[in-house]
Amino acid sequence: MSFTDLPILGMLRNKMQWHQARQALLAENVANADMPNFKPRDLAEIGSSSGPGGMTAPSAAIVGGDGLARTDVKHIGLATADGPNATPKRFKGFEIRPGGNGVNLEEEMMKAGENQSDYQMVASLYQKSLDALKIAVGKR
Repeated sequence: MSFTDLPILGMLRNKMQWHQARQALLAENVANADMPNFKPRDLAEIGSSSGPGGMTAPSAAIVGGDGLARTDVKHIGLATADGPNATPKRFKGFEIRPGGNGVNLEEEMMKAGENQSDYQMVASLYQKSLDALKIAVGKR
Protein backbone atom coordinates (compact mmCIF):
# COMPACT_ATOMS: atom_id res chain seq x y z
CA MET A 1 0.00 0.00 0.00
CA SER A 2 1.45 3.34 -1.03
CA PHE A 3 1.00 6.66 0.76
CA THR A 4 -1.38 7.96 -1.85
CA ASP A 5 -3.81 5.07 -1.27
CA LEU A 6 -4.75 6.30 2.21
CA PRO A 7 -8.44 7.28 2.60
CA ILE A 8 -7.72 10.75 3.98
CA LEU A 9 -5.56 11.61 0.98
CA GLY A 10 -8.21 10.27 -1.40
CA MET A 11 -10.84 12.43 0.27
CA LEU A 12 -8.63 15.50 0.04
CA ARG A 13 -7.99 14.79 -3.66
CA ASN A 14 -11.76 14.45 -4.26
CA LYS A 15 -12.39 17.74 -2.50
CA MET A 16 -9.73 19.50 -4.60
CA GLN A 17 -11.32 18.09 -7.78
CA TRP A 18 -14.73 19.30 -6.60
CA HIS A 19 -13.35 22.82 -6.06
CA GLN A 20 -11.77 22.76 -9.54
CA ALA A 21 -15.09 21.78 -11.13
CA ARG A 22 -16.94 24.45 -9.16
CA GLN A 23 -14.42 27.09 -10.21
CA ALA A 24 -15.02 26.15 -13.86
CA LEU A 25 -18.80 26.63 -13.44
CA LEU A 26 -18.35 29.95 -11.67
CA ALA A 27 -16.02 31.13 -14.44
CA GLU A 28 -18.64 30.07 -17.00
CA ASN A 29 -21.23 32.16 -15.16
CA VAL A 30 -18.98 35.23 -15.26
CA ALA A 31 -18.14 34.66 -18.92
CA ASN A 32 -21.84 34.53 -19.82
CA ALA A 33 -22.88 37.53 -17.72
CA ASP A 34 -24.11 39.39 -20.81
CA MET A 35 -25.77 36.47 -22.62
CA PRO A 36 -29.57 36.82 -22.81
CA ASN A 37 -31.58 34.21 -20.88
CA PHE A 38 -28.47 32.66 -19.28
CA LYS A 39 -29.16 31.12 -15.88
CA PRO A 40 -26.19 30.87 -13.50
CA ARG A 41 -25.21 27.44 -12.23
CA ASP A 42 -23.30 26.31 -9.18
CA LEU A 43 -21.88 23.04 -7.95
CA ALA A 44 -23.48 22.18 -4.62
CA GLU A 45 -22.35 19.41 -2.32
CA ILE A 46 -25.15 16.95 -1.82
CA GLY A 47 -25.26 13.96 0.45
CA SER A 48 -22.11 11.96 0.81
CA SER A 49 -20.94 8.57 -0.16
CA SER A 50 -19.32 6.55 2.54
CA GLY A 51 -15.68 5.94 1.90
CA PRO A 52 -13.29 3.41 3.40
CA GLY A 53 -13.12 3.38 7.17
CA GLY A 54 -16.46 5.14 7.60
CA MET A 55 -15.11 8.41 6.19
CA THR A 56 -17.18 10.35 3.72
CA ALA A 57 -16.33 11.90 0.38
CA PRO A 58 -18.30 14.73 -1.22
CA SER A 59 -20.61 14.21 -4.15
CA ALA A 60 -22.08 17.03 -6.17
CA ALA A 61 -24.83 18.14 -8.52
CA ILE A 62 -25.08 21.13 -10.79
CA VAL A 63 -27.70 23.55 -9.53
CA GLY A 64 -29.47 26.05 -11.75
CA GLY A 65 -28.96 25.90 -15.48
CA ASP A 66 -31.17 26.29 -18.46
CA GLY A 67 -33.28 23.13 -18.26
CA LEU A 68 -31.82 21.38 -21.32
CA ALA A 69 -33.33 17.98 -21.99
CA ARG A 70 -31.64 14.95 -23.52
CA THR A 71 -33.83 13.76 -26.37
CA ASP A 72 -31.44 11.04 -27.50
CA VAL A 73 -29.07 8.79 -25.54
CA LYS A 74 -26.20 10.02 -27.72
CA HIS A 75 -26.66 13.61 -26.54
CA ILE A 76 -24.38 14.90 -23.84
CA GLY A 77 -26.50 15.91 -20.90
CA LEU A 78 -25.81 18.03 -17.86
CA ALA A 79 -26.32 16.88 -14.30
CA THR A 80 -29.49 18.48 -13.03
CA ALA A 81 -30.87 19.42 -9.68
CA ASP A 82 -33.67 16.85 -9.97
CA GLY A 83 -31.41 13.80 -9.88
CA PRO A 84 -31.15 11.33 -7.01
CA ASN A 85 -30.18 12.90 -3.69
CA ALA A 86 -30.35 16.35 -5.25
CA THR A 87 -31.47 19.27 -3.21
CA PRO A 88 -32.52 22.20 -5.37
CA LYS A 89 -30.48 24.88 -3.64
CA ARG A 90 -31.16 28.25 -5.21
CA PHE A 91 -28.46 30.88 -5.00
CA LYS A 92 -29.14 33.79 -2.67
CA GLY A 93 -29.71 36.36 -5.38
CA PHE A 94 -32.92 36.75 -7.26
CA GLU A 95 -32.01 39.50 -9.68
CA ILE A 96 -32.94 38.80 -13.28
CA ARG A 97 -32.24 41.50 -15.82
CA PRO A 98 -34.73 42.39 -18.55
CA GLY A 99 -32.80 40.19 -20.99
CA GLY A 100 -33.49 37.18 -18.75
CA ASN A 101 -29.91 36.88 -17.50
CA GLY A 102 -29.66 35.98 -13.82
CA VAL A 103 -25.90 36.41 -13.30
CA ASN A 104 -24.90 38.76 -10.50
CA LEU A 105 -21.19 39.46 -11.03
CA GLU A 106 -20.57 40.50 -7.42
CA GLU A 107 -22.02 37.24 -6.09
CA GLU A 108 -20.11 35.16 -8.62
CA MET A 109 -16.82 36.85 -7.77
CA MET A 110 -17.44 36.36 -4.04
CA LYS A 111 -18.17 32.67 -4.61
CA ALA A 112 -15.04 32.33 -6.75
CA GLY A 113 -12.90 33.94 -4.05
CA GLU A 114 -14.33 31.70 -1.33
CA ASN A 115 -13.87 28.65 -3.54
CA GLN A 116 -10.25 29.56 -4.22
CA SER A 117 -9.43 30.00 -0.53
CA ASP A 118 -11.15 26.69 0.31
CA TYR A 119 -9.14 24.97 -2.43
CA GLN A 120 -5.91 26.42 -1.06
CA MET A 121 -6.78 25.20 2.42
CA VAL A 122 -7.46 21.65 1.18
CA ALA A 123 -4.26 21.67 -0.90
CA SER A 124 -2.32 22.80 2.16
CA LEU A 125 -3.86 20.00 4.26
CA TYR A 126 -2.92 17.50 1.56
CA GLN A 127 0.69 18.72 1.51
CA LYS A 128 0.93 18.71 5.32
CA SER A 129 -0.47 15.18 5.44
CA LEU A 130 2.14 13.99 2.97
CA ASP A 131 4.88 15.73 4.96
CA ALA A 132 3.71 14.08 8.19
CA LEU A 133 3.70 10.65 6.53
CA LYS A 134 7.23 11.20 5.21
CA ILE A 135 8.41 12.14 8.68
CA ALA A 136 6.72 9.05 10.15
CA VAL A 137 8.62 6.68 7.85
CA GLY A 138 11.89 8.59 8.18
CA LYS A 139 12.14 9.84 4.61
CA ARG A 140 12.77 13.38 5.73
